[in-house]
Amino acid sequence: MRQTPNALMLFAAGFGTRMGALTANRPKPLIPVAGKPLIDHTLDIATEAGIGNIVVNTHYLPDMMQAHLGGCDITLSHEDEILETGGGLRHALPLLGPDPVFTLNTDAVWTGPNPLQTLAAAWDPDRMDALLLLIPLPQAKGHRGKGDFIPDENGTLTRGAGLVYSGAQIIKTNTLPAIPQTKFSLNLLWDEMIKSRRLFGIPHSGNWCDVGTPQGIEIAQTMIGTRDV
Repeated sequence: MRQTPNALMLFAAGFGTRMGALTANRPKPLIPVAGKPLIDHTLDIATEAGIGNIVVNTHYLPDMMQAHLGGCDITLSHEDEILETGGGLRHALPLLGPDPVFTLNTDAVWTGPNPLQTLAAAWDPDRMDALLLLIPLPQAKGHRGKGDFIPDENGTLTRGAGLVYSGAQIIKTNTLPAIPQTKFSLNLLWDEMIKSRRLFGIPHSGNWCDVGTPQGIEIAQTMIGTRDV
C-alpha cells in the first residue's frame, strides 16, 4: 500500500439544483468564480499537489464536462444515474486502482495550504481508514450548518456540532465492493470507521467557501480577494 495516495476522485456528477437558473444549461462545476470555472480551481489544487491519476465523475450534461476537460490528462467516469458519493467512488475504482485515494468536491474554493498536501502529510494508513480535512466554523464561509465532526486529542472523530467537513479526504476503498446498495453516501463507510475508531480528521488552517448557491459565488470571490466574474 502506498504511504501517499496518487489517485484523486473529483465529484462532479450532481445536478446542482441549489444553484437555480445557473445550472439550467451547464453543470455546477463549470460555473465561473473569480473568472474561471469551479472545477478549474479544484484542478489547480490537484496540479500543485502533484497527483498522477485524476478521475472526474459525470452525469448531468456530461458532454459539456468532457469538452471542458478534453485537453487535460484526466479520466472521466460517467454514471448513467446519480450514484451518490459512495456509489460514484465505487463505480470509478477500476480507474482509480486499489490503493487509498484522495476525494475532493468541486463546489468549494480555498485559501491557505494546499488541502491535498495537508492530508498527505498527516496520513497514517496503519491507524486510519479515512482522514478528513475539517474547517473550523469561523473559517467556513458560506456555510450555515453547526459542524459535522468532533475530533478528540488524537484526531479520532465522532459526529457532532464542531468542525465542518470540507469535501477533502483520503479514504481506503477496500470495503466498497461489499456494500449491497447501488446508490449510497460515503457516510455509510464513515459510520463504520467511527465504530472502529479509525475515522480521523485534521483542521485546515486557511479559509474555505461552500459555493453551493448563487450567494456563495460572491462570498467566495470576496474571500479570495476578487469580485470578478
